[in-house]
Amino acid sequence: MNFMHALTSAWNERNSLLCVGLDPDPARLPEHLKGQGDAILHFCRAIVDATADLVCCFKPQIAYFSACRAEEQLEELVAHIHSRHPGVPVILDAKRGDIGSTAEQYAIEAFERYQADAVTINPYLGRDSVAPYLEYRDKGVILLCRTSNPGGSDLQFLDVGGEKLYERLARLVSDEWNESGQCGLVVGATFPREIARVRELTGNMPLLVPGIGAQGGDIEATVRAGCNGDGNGLMINSSRAILYAGCDEDYTAAARTVARETRDAINRHRPSTSVAASP
Repeated sequence: MNFMHALTSAWNERNSLLCVGLDPDPARLPEHLKGQGDAILHFCRAIVDATADLVCCFKPQIAYFSACRAEEQLEELVAHIHSRHPGVPVILDAKRGDIGSTAEQYAIEAFERYQADAVTINPYLGRDSVAPYLEYRDKGVILLCRTSNPGGSDLQFLDVGGEKLYERLARLVSDEWNESGQCGLVVGATFPREIARVRELTGNMPLLVPGIGAQGGDIEATVRAGCNGDGNGLMINSSRAILYAGCDEDYTAAARTVARETRDAINRHRPSTSVAASP
């Protein structure tokens, strides 16, 4: 799967900018799943099946799986998405960042072991730390730029020759690193002005936008700031608000309801788009 082609198709054919984050917390799983050896896989797989037609991509966060020694369940989950819901891209949220030789191993982990279609990485070690991921030309490489956490400003707002560091990074990725058109940037929904600035600097580059739902980001402000001229260009992530919408055996129905409501709320503010009928 070519990530950028699949993402563009999902935006258009599914009429959705919603990304569902898969952050399975064992303490918050429904009671009937707790204690099962494959509870994380069962939970995430059910969420995926309940929401796949409503999303443009899924984003499993690797730390939630690794902390529970559930890496094999993550492999099975990605394989399930690819087999049951072909065309829906999977972004491995890993935020890796290391020197070139180690980055090569992280790239193998993301793209060969887990078979992810894209990966999030930390670019602050420079171009040589990003290059191993860019060698996989059909994969997406999504770099942290302006993150949604309050402490992000400690570094990302530093002045660098008359511009903020996150602005310099956005230009660097757009102008020099994105030779194969496979890059995207992470920009938090909690900072709509910065979303607009990154969009101004990068043209149509895809933006992964965490921070709506439990983190309080404003959907309307996010969409108006970040959509490109086609009404696309965003992967707006919601994790906890969808995953834990229900806490009993009907948790998948609750997750689907919130995912549909979120997708439709996003679509109401998209330019040049008609809102799809809610299934």
